[in-house]
Amino acid sequence: MKNALYSEAISQFQKLLADAKASGDPDATAMTLSTASPDGRVSARTVLLKDVTTEGFAFYTNTESRKGRQLALNQQCALLFLWKSLLNQVQVKIEGEAVPVTVAEADAYFASRPYISQIGAWASLQSETLESRALLEERVEHYRQEYAEGAVPRPPHWSGYRVHPSLIEFWYGEQYRLHRRDRFEIEDGDWTRRLLYP
Repeated sequence: MKNALYSEAISQFQKLLADAKASGDPDATAMTLSTASPDGRVSARTVLLKDVTTEGFAFYTNTESRKGRQLALNQQCALLFLWKSLLNQVQVKIEGEAVPVTVAEADAYFASRPYISQIGAWASLQSETLESRALLEERVEHYRQEYAEGAVPRPPHWSGYRVHPSLIEFWYGEQYRLHRRDRFEIEDGDWTRRLLYP
């Protein structure tokens, strides 16, 4: 459920992201995505945030990758942003449920990608064993020839997810480790806000 506190948290995140971009941080949209298998084995990797609104935090990937397979079985995940370029550093932690984006959204974002990235989405069997780098290069060349003219269609295994948050926590670095932590969280079906000890 969304309320004014949730909108405030999203606005606060959007401002921090804009500040990080303005600071010259070359990886301002980079976020650690943590997922877990049904038996609780956790894995993490860095992905790029592509959109953030009150609808959630969107990213795109190969749905047959390890993260895609884990999200198919367990939609709960966590995101972590670290902006060292901001004064005293800032971290934002998000926990929630990853839900597939619509076909139209996936198509639109895929169409906006550079040509070679589109080809790479076809060529890479993400997270599978690669016998040699030469094999990947062969696959890239194969798809470059197959889609040498016209628009490159989106592979059926390539799409996106939107994380619907149930927790957003802002961490602001301060001297002497007396950091500020501001947590927005769903409790009893509604968004709440509280400060945490560092």
